[in-house]
Amino acid sequence: MARIELRLYAGLHQHIHEAETGAIRVLAVNEGITLAELLDSLAIPREAVALSFVNGLARPLDHALREGDRVGLFPPVGGG
Repeated sequence: MARIELRLYAGLHQHIHEAETGAIRVLAVNEGITLAELLDSLAIPREAVALSFVNGLARPLDHALREGDRVGLFPPVGGG
């Protein structure tokens, strides 16, 4: 198992019970789990995530996670 830090922003936090936007959640996940698999395990629809960052760098959903990774997920943002 690998421990990662997860932050969900701008409404994505609503998918996890009692999570606050931007709050750090430490999760134990299988080493090598992809971002897409992480979303699936958290019941967050893949289309709900527009940007995913690992350790401050933009990464695609097929990126594999390792021990100590810091993950930030952002939904599409509308505005005008």
